Amino acid sequence: MNRRAFLSTSLATTLSLHQARSAPSARTRVAVIGHTGRGNFGHGLDSMWLDMPETEVVAVADADAKGLAGAVKKLKLEKGYTDYRKMLAEAGAEIVAIGPRHIDQHHEMTLAAIQAGARGIYMEKPFVPTLAQADEIIAACEKTGAKVALAHRNRYHPVLPALKKMIADGAIGQPLEYRVRGKEDARGGSLDLWVLGSHLFNLVHYFAGEPRACTAGVFQDGRLITRADVKEGAEGIGPLAGNEVHARFEMTDGLPAFFDSVQNAGVKTAGFGVQIIGTEGILDLRIDAEPLAHYLAGSPFGPNDKPRLWQPVTTAGVGQKETVENIRKLVGGHVGPGRDLIAAVKENREPLCNAKDARVTLEMTMGIFESHRLDGRRVELPLKDRSHPLTRLS
Repeated sequence: MNRRAFLSTSLATTLSLHQARSAPSARTRVAVIGHTGRGNFGHGLDSMWLDMPETEVVAVADADAKGLAGAVKKLKLEKGYTDYRKMLAEAGAEIVAIGPRHIDQHHEMTLAAIQAGARGIYMEKPFVPTLAQADEIIAACEKTGAKVALAHRNRYHPVLPALKKMIADGAIGQPLEYRVRGKEDARGGSLDLWVLGSHLFNLVHYFAGEPRACTAGVFQDGRLITRADVKEGAEGIGPLAGNEVHARFEMTDGLPAFFDSVQNAGVKTAGFGVQIIGTEGILDLRIDAEPLAHYLAGSPFGPNDKPRLWQPVTTAGVGQKETVENIRKLVGGHVGPGRDLIAAVKENREPLCNAKDARVTLEMTMGIFESHRLDGRRVELPLKDRSHPLTRLS
């Protein structure tokens, strides 16, 4: 077996749907927090545990009574809690799933779970609304040893090590840049940046290392946004403005990463992905798609009279059929991420997509707003001021 196949197979084995065929008699206890009408239970962060025989959902909380009744039935429980703090105090759960997509609740829920003794927390993305809140959660984790994992599902995909190996082996020639576009639907611009761009930045971070600096501009209908444009954003995001975003990051690996999102500019066949562009080819990653990655050989610059074909990249290699069984459930159904979090708790290591990784993603988002606030000037990351830049916009 070559090293590329070994790396991918090793990760796939770690996250496998069938890893726990003979589940231990003492299953990991999981408590779930949702909030119907305010982000609900995220993208399956309640039901994912039912696909893992080594876990047991022991409690669920939802401040909405009707939503709670539905969750109790769905999770096959006898009762639930309208007060998640009461649940955390009584459930004795080792793992807590924080489901609401409205991120203004994440900070308080996470600290409450840590204080109640949770050893692992699996959280819907994005992370939290401010860098100060991210710093506080990470400090609490460092003090208690709790592990926080973010539901950036693509980060757990077993093909990622193979893609890194392809780059190192020269499959795309000399790497030149990362090109990133949001989904660019009705949420295009700053909301796209927050809600969907977090997936993209997380992948750029995986390949390129830490962001070192940012230059950016944020626009509303073609003009630079001002303080008058700032309003409370959807999904508990906090201050928000702009339906068009253009940014450039300087990454640790020496390459630039470009992010762009324009409202209603996207179509289903393009956007919402990351391209790693080199002198002799391109690697393309489509978020939440399967296969996740495709490869285009040859120089991306200039006309070419020879037909070129995008080829899927799987854990078995370029153009090969995926050999990891039920990979959609493994990745898209959060089974792999859930198993990684449980392993991280037992092994006292960080999850593959941890709180510090999530803070890097948030740093990139805030770096865009801070550069815009300073008239597009280059700003170094991490930011010294941990407050939200749009609250300081003139």
